[in-house]
Amino acid sequence: MAYISQLKYEDAPEKTKKVIDDWVKEHGPLTNMKETLIHSLPTFHALMEWFPLEAEIEAFLGERAVNFFCYAISTTNDCLLCSIFFKKILDDEGIDFKTFTFTEEEQILIDYGQAIVKDANNIPSSIFDRLKSKWSEEQIVAITGFATIMIATNIINKTLQIELDEELIPYTKRS
Repeated sequence: MAYISQLKYEDAPEKTKKVIDDWVKEHGPLTNMKETLIHSLPTFHALMEWFPLEAEIEAFLGERAVNFFCYAISTTNDCLLCSIFFKKILDDEGIDFKTFTFTEEEQILIDYGQAIVKDANNIPSSIFDRLKSKWSEEQIVAITGFATIMIATNIINKTLQIELDEELIPYTKRS
């Protein structure tokens, strides 16, 4: 059971309703996580920076690689909500993460994401060598910034025990 309620539109202050209206107009309905985050507009805005950063790194990594990166971070970080969210995306694309053959770039991202979660203070230099062989320093900073927002999202979901969205529940039953 979630520790914090989901703020419903009809109960939101007018300032928050405006933010919700703008979000829905541009992105569609709020998820359970967003309905929780919207209790604090600065928190909502900070974590929603995930989307512009996602667009930036997708421009040079591709959508599939970004989804692998997010899934690797979320599963390593043991975040049920984010893991299932990205599992749904992969399942809908017919991709089994456990048996899929990744490109070299995708594998670097997976290894980097997992390393950040496991011990950000001790990421092997070999991972940075691999990153630098594929991307510029500017791109590596963007990738790393994106990873930190993904991890922050994981922590919010785990700490507040935000419940799975209804459409994600069937994906918990798949291997």
